[in-house]
Amino acid sequence: MKKLMFFFLALLLAACEKPVIDDTTGKMVAADANVILHFTQYQQEAFTRSATEITNLCSRLNIAIFDAEGTKVKTVAQKEGDASYGTVALSLAAGTYRLVVIAHSCDGSATITSTEKVTFPNNKVTDTFYYYGDLVVTAEKQSYDLTLTRAVAMFRLVLTDDEIPSTVAKLKFYYLGGSSTFSPKDGYGCVNSKQTEIRPVATDGIYEIYTLPHTEEDVLTKLTVTALDANDNTVKERVFENIPIIRNQVTRYTGSFFGSGGGNSTNDGTFRLTVDPDWDAVNGYTF
Repeated sequence: MKKLMFFFLALLLAACEKPVIDDTTGKMVAADANVILHFTQYQQEAFTRSATEITNLCSRLNIAIFDAEGTKVKTVAQKEGDASYGTVALSLAAGTYRLVVIAHSCDGSATITSTEKVTFPNNKVTDTFYYYGDLVVTAEKQSYDLTLTRAVAMFRLVLTDDEIPSTVAKLKFYYLGGSSTFSPKDGYGCVNSKQTEIRPVATDGIYEIYTLPHTEEDVLTKLTVTALDANDNTVKERVFENIPIIRNQVTRYTGSFFGSGGGNSTNDGTFRLTVDPDWDAVNGYTF
């Protein structure tokens, strides 16, 4: 009887899945995985933050795989702190699939509905990168290093005021013309969104917000910046219109927010284009 029990126990242990170590990363993956994806960097090679790994730029990864008919067959969600963050091991039948990868830093997972629609928690957009392409699976085990592309444009407001009124607790940014929903297939935003971001008072006077342009060169049709006190009362408000935005570029507006004059944006014709290693370019304006 004891010999019979030991025999069945051995069969049970042999049938269990055992993790193996991936030679390229040293991370544990499932024994039956035949496709391993590594998300190593985005398209820029040199940047001031001295890091090429996408996992150093974003805190979350969302992956979805679709078959030839567009049906979602696999989803994976990873976040910073997970043991295998940045490496995904999959078991897939041979065939050709569509792979969508979204890297971001939202408070929660992005929802990849299809190859043409990705939404983010509370419609908040952070610095976001993506990969979209074919994934050809064969009978052999495969390993891919994938390079992601930045999906967003940044608006950077730089305040030159010598002093911020003591009553100001935060700045609200309400903007139109961009998108908070993304199409990986097209590489651009795919809806007209009304976006709102709240930022605490910055000691360096720098405020940054993101949007998903609809085309390579787009505009924020209207951006209202409101300085609020602790009770959400308006201390000062300024409106900027037709702000040019370009994917993977920074549009920087510099000027005095609380100084005299101005309600609407004024452009004195000054335009500066300077190299920023983190982004393709910084397009600078004064107001």
